[in-house]
Amino acid sequence: MRTHFLSFHVPEITGEEIHAVVETLRSGWLTTGGKVRQLEADFANYLGCRHAIAVNSGTAALHLALDAVGITEGDEVLVPTLTFAATAEVVLYLKAKPVLVDCLPDTLNIDPDQIIKAVTPRTKAIMPVHIGGQPCEMDKILEIARHYDLKVIEDAAHALPARYRGKMVGTLGDITCFSFYATKTITTGEGGMATCENPEWAERMRIMSLHGISKDAWNRYTAEGSWYYEILYPGYKYNLTDIAAAIGIPQLQRCDRFWESRQHYAMLFNKGFADVPEIIVPHVAADVQHAWHLYVIQLDLDRLRIGRNTFIERLKAENIGASVHFIPLHRHPYYRDTFGYRPEHFPNANAAFERIVSLPIYPKMTEADVQDVIEAVRKIVRENRR
Repeated sequence: MRTHFLSFHVPEITGEEIHAVVETLRSGWLTTGGKVRQLEADFANYLGCRHAIAVNSGTAALHLALDAVGITEGDEVLVPTLTFAATAEVVLYLKAKPVLVDCLPDTLNIDPDQIIKAVTPRTKAIMPVHIGGQPCEMDKILEIARHYDLKVIEDAAHALPARYRGKMVGTLGDITCFSFYATKTITTGEGGMATCENPEWAERMRIMSLHGISKDAWNRYTAEGSWYYEILYPGYKYNLTDIAAAIGIPQLQRCDRFWESRQHYAMLFNKGFADVPEIIVPHVAADVQHAWHLYVIQLDLDRLRIGRNTFIERLKAENIGASVHFIPLHRHPYYRDTFGYRPEHFPNANAAFERIVSLPIYPKMTEADVQDVIEAVRKIVRENRR
């Protein structure tokens, strides 16, 4: 048994990030400026997209994306029920209605067949979420979107770097939104990015991210700038700071190496659980590169004498951190009471929720840490088989 607790996630912060932050502090320019513009350019180059707009969270990116494509009061947006609160709440920000959709039982991503059933004349957009870092069935989703004239806003908070049939997530839908929260595959502490090809949407998101004014502070307060600005729209305060971007630039430079570590650890987990029928390892679809932001197992509860919650408690007793991604939205009081959703409306997500456990997977772990997780899981299963 481990002698110290293995946290569910610890970001890898090196001297590069620390030096970059100190350099930024000494520069005298702390808010949105040259570092943010560099991160945006580097990110667009890395993905191969035309526009990248840095903001202060993935949630902000989603909100700006919906605004940019014209979602407004009374519209409906299709959202997976198996996701974090942010995906649906940004729809509500615009007084539109989030319409929840069930997931596939294997990948846990949104079910394209259920998307079709949920479309109404009021539907204006689909928001697929790449759960854990595995791309959704984007060909089917984009085909549905074209057929019904819907916009596709991807929640790619987990999906850097992920590929779908050779294409980077971030270059597939109309707008793609990434998160740089502390637990994500790269981090700026708090932060996010929206990517797209459409210059009008990019400009709208950039303007709306800073009060809807015509020029940002970087343009106004540098030697090349002007004091004069105009308010074009009632915007938001979603800009990223140079301090945060200074962390993100070296993080992005190591993104591929981070992924290699996650991929390696995922394969070690798969091998370690291969002969444990009580543990269902993540199903990876063909023709995708999984980002492995999360490693989500499903418990075969028919073979165990304990439930998921107790399983996580036993892991904690073995000094292993774990989590659950996610409590489906339809099970939360707000969505249940406001929209009348019930568990039987989403049988796949509801069943998965009872079984899913997210195990630690991040570059700062060691192979010894991975083996400790495997041994702890195997021990708990061994002691609790039916």
